[in-house]
Amino acid sequence: MAKLNVLVAGATGYIGLQLIKLLIKHKYINIKYLCGNFSAGKKISQYDKSLNSNKLPKITKFNKEYLKEIDVIFTALPHGEAQEISNSLTNKNTLIDLSADFRLEKSTDFLKWYKQLHVAPKNIKKSIYSLPEITGSKIKKYSIISCPGCYPTSILLPLVPLIYKKLIKTENIIIDSKSGYSGAGKGVHKKYKNKNLYESLSAYGVGFHRHISEIKQTLKKYTKRKISFIFTPHLSPMFRGILSTIYIDLNKNVSQLQLINFLSRYYKKSHFVKILKPNSLVSTNDVINTNNCFISVCKTEYNNKIIILSAIDNLIKGGAGQAVQNLNIKYNFPFKMGLS
Repeated sequence: MAKLNVLVAGATGYIGLQLIKLLIKHKYINIKYLCGNFSAGKKISQYDKSLNSNKLPKITKFNKEYLKEIDVIFTALPHGEAQEISNSLTNKNTLIDLSADFRLEKSTDFLKWYKQLHVAPKNIKKSIYSLPEITGSKIKKYSIISCPGCYPTSILLPLVPLIYKKLIKTENIIIDSKSGYSGAGKGVHKKYKNKNLYESLSAYGVGFHRHISEIKQTLKKYTKRKISFIFTPHLSPMFRGILSTIYIDLNKNVSQLQLINFLSRYYKKSHFVKILKPNSLVSTNDVINTNNCFISVCKTEYNNKIIILSAIDNLIKGGAGQAVQNLNIKYNFPFKMGLS
């Protein structure tokens, strides 16, 4: 099988670097261009020494002429920039976007949550929001694939099946998520310059975090039901990883064991989602440097209330790994290619 020529835009960010590390292990990928706005002319190894031994192109500024030579463009850019690139796509290009540019189905919602006008509203219809285990092969007919945010990935994997099956109540869901600071991008060091980032826990985006929009949209799309939830994210003094703690009420005559059994059946063929034994304690350390999502269903002292723990690596399963999963589905590559 011939290799696909790939361009990575936003190559020097945390997600971009992680993506490169996965793609260099992929048998069917040739990294032809690495692009960055402020790093042109430099070697990617200046941003991650572990990439020193790989024959990778020097970083250049993105040029739409590159698209004539490219099969797949990965964009890990600030919001709005993938939209600009999408307006220059040729018929042979697939865009796999790791930003929020095509996560929302309405341009008005993008304006509301991201405070920016969408500059490629016609391309929204050509895109699909793809959580691989949920979306599956539907993505094959789309030229723009939008990868979910890291928080929503950890939250939607347990919630979508349970709400769809009507096992849990759809109101009063409480979601408490803690992420490593890499989830906030490299700019986090400037933002928290006068705070003790490495030894403190910080709540942020309380009541109006941008990821609320895609969580709400996806739950409604797959369940056709009105959902009521509260989501609070926290920045934790660790580099990577997310642990989401989700508090839910069970529907009448539903047990903890039923939830576990159903999730186990639902994800039976999903290599990267692992449903643990009842009441298992989950640590981000269990999933760091993997594309796995560990889900544990825990009982409480109240028979009708359950706590779900969901852990991922925000840079892999919540970012670059999920992008490679979507690549593999789109092009019929082995599902573990680049991810083992």
